[in-house]
Amino acid sequence: MQRLAALALMALPALAATQPAVPWTRGATCYEVFVRSFYDSNGDGIGDLQGLIEKLDYINDGNAKSTRSLGAKCIWLMPIAESPSYHGYDVTDYYRVEPDYGSNEDFKRLVAAAHKRGIKVLVDMVLNHASSQHPFFQQALRDTTSPYRAWFRWSPTKPAELNPWGQSNWHKSPLRDEWYYGFFWGGMPDLNYTHPPVVAEAKKVARFWLKEMGVDGFRLDAVPYLIEEPGAIHHSPATHAVLRDYQSYLRSVKRDVFTVGEVTDTGNGILESYYPDQLDSYFAFALADKIIEGVRKGDARGLLEPVLRLQRIVPRDRLAPFLRNHDQTRTRTELGGDVAKSRVAALLMLTMPGLPFVYYGEEIGMIGNKPDERLRTPMQWRNVTGGGFTIAKPWERLQDDSSTTTVESQDKDSTSLLNLHRRLIHLRSATPALARGVLIPLTTSNDAVTAYLRREGDHVVLVVANLSSAALDGITVSSGERALPAGSFVLRDLLGGTDAARVRIARDGRVSGLIPLQTLAPMQGYLFELRTSTR
Repeated sequence: MQRLAALALMALPALAATQPAVPWTRGATCYEVFVRSFYDSNGDGIGDLQGLIEKLDYINDGNAKSTRSLGAKCIWLMPIAESPSYHGYDVTDYYRVEPDYGSNEDFKRLVAAAHKRGIKVLVDMVLNHASSQHPFFQQALRDTTSPYRAWFRWSPTKPAELNPWGQSNWHKSPLRDEWYYGFFWGGMPDLNYTHPPVVAEAKKVARFWLKEMGVDGFRLDAVPYLIEEPGAIHHSPATHAVLRDYQSYLRSVKRDVFTVGEVTDTGNGILESYYPDQLDSYFAFALADKIIEGVRKGDARGLLEPVLRLQRIVPRDRLAPFLRNHDQTRTRTELGGDVAKSRVAALLMLTMPGLPFVYYGEEIGMIGNKPDERLRTPMQWRNVTGGGFTIAKPWERLQDDSSTTTVESQDKDSTSLLNLHRRLIHLRSATPALARGVLIPLTTSNDAVTAYLRREGDHVVLVVANLSSAALDGITVSSGERALPAGSFVLRDLLGGTDAARVRIARDGRVSGLIPLQTLAPMQGYLFELRTSTR
């Protein structure tokens, strides 16, 4: 861990060489919403834009002094463009809101209402593929002389190429003896980004959402698969070139646009190739997996390695930590239903550098496992029929714990997972070290304990988490040189507990054998601000 601390500090001067993210992301938290499952305003069993407008105060009520809302300053909406599917990732009209959710005018009202509360709006942009029902694909399918043939990939015979999982991504045409390419499934044919009109259309769509609809940026789906090259079915050099050009264009349209991409990274160094001059940010999948694994096993070893690796090459505000999203088993399910484990996982994630993302329902510990529909079940607002989501039959059955795991049941419980999220999200916004600070790892005397500093100049926060199911006594934390400014400090508990140890730091800035608390409670996280002591 001493080596990791040294690497973290060595990386600081290099950060100035790469462009930081837009200022509004610093200290902000983003909330991922599946509109279909959030709130049904018209009683048809399907969530809609008006329902989201009615629940915006839950996300952020716009009152900086209030802690009744989550305090998120950004929402990411899963696909809202017209689509034949429930999930929306197969788009038939990129310029029209899905009628189940409302109209384009409803969306503009949502953006205005969000902006009034200080909430930025990101929408899912599906660049890699369209729906097989999209008019352009239908024309290309039916007419081999159509100008839209070149918008997709075709082959007179089934190519022998297989994806990294040993499967073919080529699909038989329903009309003639030929094949077309669709990485995910036959209902979503890939667009051909080697064809200039496709790139031009992608930019036109982006301009529409930025200028006409007023969004603040995009989450870009499945970006590694934009262009396939021989031997590179994903992560190809041409894909990087498309993203670089696309980001440059977005900046020319809206200077403070923000983009975050989906690039699954398992710690093999792939994610680094998408920085520094492509999208603003990418989801830190490897970090999410490390947090979940560490909390599940009660072992903190290696937990911080993914964030330290990224922090070395990219500004801290261009990281995107999260725990789970709409494609993954929900956090509490991953952690065996254990709320205490969910709490400490949330604390770790929400004290990481960057712009963190919280998937709707995670803040109350909703459960969910595959298939995908069961990962995207209706929000559990209250213990009533329909979970407070709808007065009708919901589009998807609620989870079995929907009568007990609700916003209403946790709202006034100061120890609830919901209120922990509220406190942490508001603290990120109000605390310079959490909003912008570098992460400096600390060495602990027990492998079940992780500890690190977040430091922005002389503003410092200490994070300590006991991942063990047992109480631990006398745990010490230490660091290398230059971890802290010199001086005497008191550890002020930011989560409402009592102040802890006092510490004196010599001129070398080294933390040595500090015992933050005599006893660390089992599966418990702590957050301390270092305040200058006069004693």
